[in-house]
Amino acid sequence: MTAVVTGGAVVTATLDRLVRERATGALHGRAGALYLADGALVHAESPVVPDVGWRLTASGRLSRESWEEAVTEGGPDHRAGSLLVERGRLSRGELELCHLSALFDAAYFVLSPLDGSQRAPDRFLRGARHWFGPVRPVPVAAVRREVRRRRGLLERAWPCPELDVSPVVPVPAPVPAPRAVRRSPSGAVLAAADGVRTPTQIAGALGRSAFATLLDVRRLAAAGLVRTPAPGTPPPRRARPAAPAARVPADAPEIFLLQRIRDALEAL
Repeated sequence: MTAVVTGGAVVTATLDRLVRERATGALHGRAGALYLADGALVHAESPVVPDVGWRLTASGRLSRESWEEAVTEGGPDHRAGSLLVERGRLSRGELELCHLSALFDAAYFVLSPLDGSQRAPDRFLRGARHWFGPVRPVPVAAVRREVRRRRGLLERAWPCPELDVSPVVPVPAPVPAPRAVRRSPSGAVLAAADGVRTPTQIAGALGRSAFATLLDVRRLAAAGLVRTPAPGTPPPRRARPAAPAARVPADAPEIFLLQRIRDALEAL
């Protein structure tokens, strides 16, 4: 069954109703989809966010062959994620943290579309399940709180939403960026900035969190290391994230946050 709701303004009410109903299905929109099971969020996906497989293979944690094997064999039964643990490809903790990272990342972009023309989710497919399978259900209220927190982080870092959708243009500097910046995750983003790729495309190339990359770009702009676009700059045509380019360190601060979130979920 497909239920249609209109406009981003009613997404909160729709999610509240689905939680009360303990609904199972997928809430779809042009910016992505949220998958619910018994009223809790179990998966989220967005075309601008590197998914679990992208993150695991780009970081070198998992071979492309192992990932494709799990998708092919476990996908039809909605248990691709579980298969990775059963076959010793990942520990349960690794799977949970990577999945939480991808879930919160995608949920942010689904509920806060970068492109103003992209409506929030407005179509619920009752009974739909994701091929990856549930890993750790997350209360919808926790997802909403995290979305609000992330919006605040971006605004406090550098209040320029045009940065999120514009090519990242490094500013020529008379001296190199400080060593602390070069050796941080922000340094990897700065090194990947070529004046063509947007933050989400850089995230795809690096196989890391799209939101963390947005935040790094805002901080780099605040430090004067990348160019701040003029207000009202039209976004470029949307493109799929670039293919993984190299192995990169994990986003340590995000991992610590996700561990705390996981601990909090276990305490519920």
